[in-house]
Amino acid sequence: MPGDGASQSDALAAAPAGTAFVRARGVRKAYRTGEREVAALRGADLEIAEPGFYGIMGASGSGKSTLLYLLAGLDRADAGEIEVGGARIDRMSEDELTLHRRRRIGVVFQQYNLLPTLTALENVMLPGILDGMARGPLEARARELLGTLGLAERATHRPEAMSGGEQQRVAIARALLFGPPVLFADEPTGALDSANSERMWRMLDELARERRMVVLMVTHEPAAAAHCRHVFVIRDGVVAGGFETKGMHASDLVVRASGLGGPAR
Repeated sequence: MPGDGASQSDALAAAPAGTAFVRARGVRKAYRTGEREVAALRGADLEIAEPGFYGIMGASGSGKSTLLYLLAGLDRADAGEIEVGGARIDRMSEDELTLHRRRRIGVVFQQYNLLPTLTALENVMLPGILDGMARGPLEARARELLGTLGLAERATHRPEAMSGGEQQRVAIARALLFGPPVLFADEPTGALDSANSERMWRMLDELARERRMVVLMVTHEPAAAAHCRHVFVIRDGVVAGGFETKGMHASDLVVRASGLGGPAR
């Protein structure tokens, strides 16, 4: 189970007292294509104060992935405030933001982004190597995470010898190396079949609950969002609202999301 091997480094997975895990206020972002400026976010507000598995949904082009990238510090907002794990990342220098991304958050994508020449164990250890961690504790932590995610027997395998679901679990283990309070996931099951997708959603929910962390996932799939405790809906660059999903089936969720932000897809 995802919580079976939690180590002391997971103490980082609690936001400082009195702060939100994730908070965005008046976030704006525009992109220029030629002479045309396209507003992706028009003053988005979002707050997550408790651990759990959360989703962001919205129509194509609504700004959901843009918001996730800004919250994860992968891009800079044009305006607004962004706080993650008690830190105002919109005020950080590039060097500070690099360390924040490495040590204080985790990010997983649709593509696994594993280095093909490294084993599963080496891929998980890579951020720690870059951070200068001692080899012994680093390898022990990486093996612990692989074991927690059911990959202990795959530690010496390279990506080409693993299934898509196994590769994505390696990517998640890598993202959890420093025990971050927040894990961001951008369509993490987009390259997986339905059975592996279902297992992945359940695993992310278990990670959030058992490690007392926030997992925030962008998805267009109602079946994925149904596993979340709360779903935010983005429409035209703003967070139009959100709702708890307890007791909802995917079909109910589509109706509710459509009422806030148009079609989920």
